[in-house]
Amino acid sequence: MSVANPVSGGQRPLLSVVFSLRNEEDVLAELFDRLYKVLDPLDLDFELVFVNDASTDRTREMLEERCRTDGRVKLINTSRRFGVIRCFLAGFRHARGDAMVYMDADLQDPPELIPTLVEQWRAGADVVHTTRTQRLGEHPVKMWITRMAYQVINAVSDIDIPVDTGNFKLVSRRALDHVLSIEEQDPFLRGLMIWVGFKQVHVPYVRQARHAGETHYPLLKSLNPAGSFITGVISFSSAPLYFALILGLTVSAGSFFYLLWIVATRLMGMHQPGWPAIMVTMLFLGGTILFTIGVLGLYVGKIYNHIKGRPHYVVESTMGFENDRKDAADGRIKTR
Repeated sequence: MSVANPVSGGQRPLLSVVFSLRNEEDVLAELFDRLYKVLDPLDLDFELVFVNDASTDRTREMLEERCRTDGRVKLINTSRRFGVIRCFLAGFRHARGDAMVYMDADLQDPPELIPTLVEQWRAGADVVHTTRTQRLGEHPVKMWITRMAYQVINAVSDIDIPVDTGNFKLVSRRALDHVLSIEEQDPFLRGLMIWVGFKQVHVPYVRQARHAGETHYPLLKSLNPAGSFITGVISFSSAPLYFALILGLTVSAGSFFYLLWIVATRLMGMHQPGWPAIMVTMLFLGGTILFTIGVLGLYVGKIYNHIKGRPHYVVESTMGFENDRKDAADGRIKTR
């Protein structure tokens, strides 16, 4: 029977920790210090895979220096800014671990939780989610918007996405391979980790305020209607299409009965003003048509992006991976 952490007899498992980051020079020293304190005592090998999303500060230089002094640190530089999720995908495809933890680099998600995630994986879990019981330092309006958005997504989607579960998880190799086999152009990663199935568990924690620097998820960005909310809805649900169909049928039926009412009042000799009724009807029907076209456009846009077949990201350069060698016994990547 297949297990979550298949490692050949006697070999230490390899854990990959993947970071998607941009302009994080202020937190890197503290991040490495806490990572080493957490990972060194564990009975496993580890690699730290950093995906630099075209940083404009000293993040790249600092990571390159770390790569030169520690063979466990790997660096991927993208050719331009591609965004958090696409950088995570780049890290997934380069990571060679039997299990992989992915997280942000701003230390809001504590590295000290990694041993607990590994323990759950060793107990047989394929996906270990972290659930935020508190979110310190976050704007209350942003938190309310986030909760409402996930409630809507869960109400219409085919899967149940926990409201306070973000991009801080452990994923087994077999679950990760299935996620990477999905060729969506605009993947909703939080949903895909649920959709892939296997044994999944949740670990509660308190999310801290940002250690240093400025947030990359400001309030105005959370209000963006073209962000993760719409992606989450249309990636896992056809409900908006059914809603547009029902709305169209309802408006058509209402228009028919309105026509009958007009004919009846005319026959009874009742005076009906013309322009107000016509304008209201035209505006209502026009708004309904535009709404349904917009819903259809979202799905057509997803299809169009998929047909174009563009890659999720473009790698400008890598560092540290050339020191890897392939173990002939089990096909894993070992670090010299």
